[in-house]
Amino acid sequence: MLISNNSVVEFHYVMSEGATEIESSHSGEPMTILIGHNNMLAGVESALLGKTNADKVEVSLTPVQAYGEIQPDAFQRIPIKHLHGTRKWLPGMTATVESNQGRKQVTIVKVGRFNVDCDMNHPLAGKTLSFAIEIVSVRDASSDELGHGHVHGKGGVQHD
Repeated sequence: MLISNNSVVEFHYVMSEGATEIESSHSGEPMTILIGHNNMLAGVESALLGKTNADKVEVSLTPVQAYGEIQPDAFQRIPIKHLHGTRKWLPGMTATVESNQGRKQVTIVKVGRFNVDCDMNHPLAGKTLSFAIEIVSVRDASSDELGHGHVHGKGGVQHD
């Protein structure tokens, strides 16, 4: 079966910046996504189209195609109580905050008594990312998956 929109694709990947590996799925379960539903970077999804089981794909994405260019004015002071991830914050740590666009990862720049200064750029902004992908399986999405816009785990729906 060839990968197309509405295919469920299971794959292992290695994400790198230059020669530096940033993330890999090989030590755990493969990633599973529903193609065409914004569940992965668009450039990665496009590279998977037309491929099938056991194919290997390599794709490189510019910062604009991946997580955007670094915005030098994207800094914000946020009350500590709004950060999710740990109780003690240090510069360089990554936190999650709720914004009017949903959850967002931020990088802690400076920690005060009640507030932290955060870099609101995605931690991978400004980076050219390379992906080495090994496709494990391809199948048609179920009607529930299509209706929800994402893959359901083994055994069906795991949410309300």
